[in-house]
Amino acid sequence: MPVKPKTQDSEKRIKWFREARFGMFIHYGIYAQLGRGEWVWNRDRIPDEEYVALADTWQPKRGCAREWARLAKAAGMKYMVLTTKHHDGFCLWDTEQTDFNAVSHGPGRDIVAEYIDACRSAGLKVGLYYSLADWHHPDGWRCWADLKARQRFVKFTHGCVRELMSNYGKIDILWYDGGWPLDARGWQSRKLNRIVRELQPDILINDRSLVPEDFGTSEGAVTPKGKGRPWEACMTYLGAWGWLAWPPDDWYRCAQIVEMLRTAGNGQGNLLLNIGPRPDGSVVPVVADRLKKAGRWLGKNGEAVLPHMDNTAGRFEWNEYGQWSAKGNTAYLWVTRWLGPEIAIGGFRGKVKRVTILASGKELPFEQTSMRLVIKGLPPTNPDKLADTCVLKIKCASKPRRKNGPLAVYVNKAAPRKWLEARKRKA
Repeated sequence: MPVKPKTQDSEKRIKWFREARFGMFIHYGIYAQLGRGEWVWNRDRIPDEEYVALADTWQPKRGCAREWARLAKAAGMKYMVLTTKHHDGFCLWDTEQTDFNAVSHGPGRDIVAEYIDACRSAGLKVGLYYSLADWHHPDGWRCWADLKARQRFVKFTHGCVRELMSNYGKIDILWYDGGWPLDARGWQSRKLNRIVRELQPDILINDRSLVPEDFGTSEGAVTPKGKGRPWEACMTYLGAWGWLAWPPDDWYRCAQIVEMLRTAGNGQGNLLLNIGPRPDGSVVPVVADRLKKAGRWLGKNGEAVLPHMDNTAGRFEWNEYGQWSAKGNTAYLWVTRWLGPEIAIGGFRGKVKRVTILASGKELPFEQTSMRLVIKGLPPTNPDKLADTCVLKIKCASKPRRKNGPLAVYVNKAAPRKWLEARKRKA
């Protein structure tokens, strides 16, 4: 499917998103009570009446949304996205489309309204997730083969989205999911999104209504989605998005979070990290602790990943100390393997003017030749105690890169040609 060309309006709309880099995803619903993920109804083949009855027993504690927002803020996140309706069809807002919702059942209140209020109080951008698929609605599957069922279900779907876009003031992101069993034509996605933009002129829409819209969405891997366009990788703890009652040792460490951010930043994309609250809406302490550590790390080292970074694909070769990011004439070496008081970087190109430890600003002595850069005066152990990731800021006179190549390149000027000719002969 061709991607729409960028326009001045679309670039203006998405500017904040490109600079945000880091967001919180929240999968939360009645499935949390079972502790086996958001697909538990489907995966466990739970009888319908048994699953639906969970709606009356679910009691999120008051203030849980503010807890999420405070945590997102502490983690250095700039926006949040909440599941207003997952594939199970349970709606977290006061909807007129179905009584299978949080106001008519257990909570007895509008969870979406509470969440939006919490986002705004914390100064975070507001994202709403909406699953097109619906296992509870009687036409949710029939719509695939029955025209009248499709007409009813599409009307229901458009009605739900219209409510979400009309009832809560400004919404910053509409995050679709679950585009089965219909295609974009069946969902009338283009018509629906035109209505969305009439109601929310500045909104960003992802690509999961099966039309490209504003940004691509990759899942389970921090990789670009769609060449040359904005993208976001959604990642979650463990193997599910809703609450899983697994041991805490399985949660991402702070080092893994900041490495995902580095990878996203290098590809000029975003990281949307999911928390999956417990049944009462609380966040498991080890998750909160590690996210807060990531926020403290960003407070000291955020320059190496925020807001705009260069695309470093093919520009910096692997080295034994850690990975790279770059911005203009500055390279950032993210040191995760501390091998001694000196770091020698072969093949570093770009005249170095200054080297510092980013978090502290401490200046480090260095020596540079045509073959390598040697950074000296490092502490005996990694000074970063949050993520074991110390960032060295290398300021250069020109755009830096690291291309080591075969050792023969540095031995004599004739070697590169001879080396290439020898490779051709072997091939």
